[in-house]
Amino acid sequence: MHIGLIGGIGPAATLVYYQRLCARMRALECPLELTIVQADVHTLIRNNLADRREEQALVYAALIDRLKAAGAECVGITSLGGHFCFEETVRIASLPLVSAVTPLDAHFADAGVRCVGLLGTRVVMRTRLYGQLRRTKAVACDDDTERLSQTYQDVAVAGTCSDAQRAVFFDAGRRMIEEQGADAIVLAGTDLGLAFDGYEPGYRVIDALDVHVALLANLAAGRVSLMRA
Repeated sequence: MHIGLIGGIGPAATLVYYQRLCARMRALECPLELTIVQADVHTLIRNNLADRREEQALVYAALIDRLKAAGAECVGITSLGGHFCFEETVRIASLPLVSAVTPLDAHFADAGVRCVGLLGTRVVMRTRLYGQLRRTKAVACDDDTERLSQTYQDVAVAGTCSDAQRAVFFDAGRRMIEEQGADAIVLAGTDLGLAFDGYEPGYRVIDALDVHVALLANLAAGRVSLMRA
C-alpha cells in the first residue's frame, strides 16, 4: 500500500517518521511506497491554540488531495498535536486517515502499562490524549501545562532541543512517575525524540511515534487492512 504522510509539523518529526518507516520496512523485507507533503507548522500552531478545527481540516484536506493525486492510498498526520481536528478532517478527506491516537490504548494495555504520564502539546495533555484512552489511566503535570507546552512548541519549531529544555521534560516525567504513579512516560508529541533519543531519563519511556510507524508499516506491507487500522 502506498502511504501518504502530512509532514512539516515539525520537520524533525517528519524525518524520524521517514527513517523509522524505512527501517521497519527493511525488517519486514518489503518495499516502501511513500509520498510526503509539507504542511506549515506555524499555521497548525495558530489553529490549534485557537481551536480552529474546521480551518485546519481544510488545510489537511487540500494536502490529502495532493497525496491522492500522487497515488497514496491512506494518510498519516505526523503530529499528535495535529490530531486535534482529526474527526473534522476524516469527514472531508479524499483518503482514509490512519490515526496515531487510536492504537495507543491497546498498545499500553498489551504492554501491561496501567497508568501513563503524558508529555506533548497543551491539548494532548489537558484532554488526556483526546479522551481516547479507555483501558489505561493517563496523568499529566496539570500545574505545569503551559510551560511544558511552550517548551515543546519551541523544540518542535526549532528542530533542536537544548540541555535546559531536555531537563524540563525529564523532570516532568520524573514527577509523574514519583508523584502520580505513572508506570511509563509517553512521548505524546512526535518531536520529543529530540529530547529523549540517546538519553536515559531513569524511567520507562514509550514513544507514541513508534506505535504509529508500526501500524503504517504493516499497512504498507499488506499485513493489516485499513478496515482494521
